Amino acid sequence: VGIVVASGGNAGLANAYAATEVGVPATVFVPETAPAVKVMKLWASGANVVQRGAEYSEAYDAAVAYAAETGAVYCHAYDQPEIAAGAGTIGTELLEQLGEVDTVVVAVGGGGLMAGVAAAVEGRAKVVGVESETTPTLHAALAAGTPVDVAVSGIAADSLGARQIGRIGFEVAVRTGVRAVLVSDEDIVAARSLLWEQYRIIVEHGAATAFAALHSGAYVPADGERVAVILCGANTDPATV
Repeated sequence: VGIVVASGGNAGLANAYAATEVGVPATVFVPETAPAVKVMKLWASGANVVQRGAEYSEAYDAAVAYAAETGAVYCHAYDQPEIAAGAGTIGTELLEQLGEVDTVVVAVGGGGLMAGVAAAVEGRAKVVGVESETTPTLHAALAAGTPVDVAVSGIAADSLGARQIGRIGFEVAVRTGVRAVLVSDEDIVAARSLLWEQYRIIVEHGAATAFAALHSGAYVPADGERVAVILCGANTDPATV
């Protein structure tokens, strides 16, 4: 029966890879709006790909129903301790490679990457969580004091398109004092273009969201502040850069 996961594409690729490594089948539910490049990579990875709904939450509901019907093991894209901890190894490696860092800037959707990184660097660096103005899951949760639903739209919604931040992400953000910063679609597009034009780095819009906080001035570091930006996600069509 294997595993099943709902994803905008990236978490699905990670789960499909892991499933292949241990020799079990993987079924990945993605929205019908998932970028073609991600769907193609999922099929190429050997996963069974099912497209359902217009956004992640609808693909998630379908995946949960599939798991209940088939007995497949459900792997959450972000709100699961093992998944967040795995993403958090980025924070551990970052500290090992760079030594002293004051601030880590990371994009936020469902909050798994942010939670893992914030836990990994807790006590050694602060974390700034950056999200689109059109899908502000962390910002809305911090304002409400609990995870709440938000509308899902915008250019980065294919990878940062959760309707609500995960419970793990919210609790870690509160515990570690993660600061939420919002950027516009225009900021994200400009940041993505600059990463290519100046640094020859191709990323998807979700990854560029983190850099957009610095490029747009939404987050302004203090003099001498040592800042690391995590660019996570390059499953995109280079022709769109």
